[in-house]
Amino acid sequence: MSDPTLTVLPGDADLEPAFDVRRDVFVDEQGVDEAIEIDGKDPDATHVLAEVDGVPVATARLRVIDDGVGKVERVAVRASHRESGVGRRVMHRIEQLAIDDGLDRLELHSQTRVEEFYERLGYETVSGEFDEAGIPHVEMRKEL
Repeated sequence: MSDPTLTVLPGDADLEPAFDVRRDVFVDEQGVDEAIEIDGKDPDATHVLAEVDGVPVATARLRVIDDGVGKVERVAVRASHRESGVGRRVMHRIEQLAIDDGLDRLELHSQTRVEEFYERLGYETVSGEFDEAGIPHVEMRKEL
């Protein structure tokens, strides 16, 4: 498998490749209603898209939600590329974007089944379990 190519996309870019990954993971695989998944916040975010051999395989978005605070959202890796390191590379790129933007902290809502993935990246769980789109989540934070 080739190394992924990471592309940073502003919210006003053609986001269809990122939406394709998100639909595949969240809507088709996990059963999230598309009306919840495509939430209207994409124009206010910066997106990272990972492609392997020209095929979109992973994505995430970053929104500034408060002074010095960003929220990482819609982190999605197609099943065929999980455990390949592409998710970690996307997260590292998101974190670098946050640092470049002068953010001090990142927050995210992690599905509980992938909480350990974020812990390995230095995120700390700061909430109990809660439901989001019918899936158990926890809130996590990382100081940059």
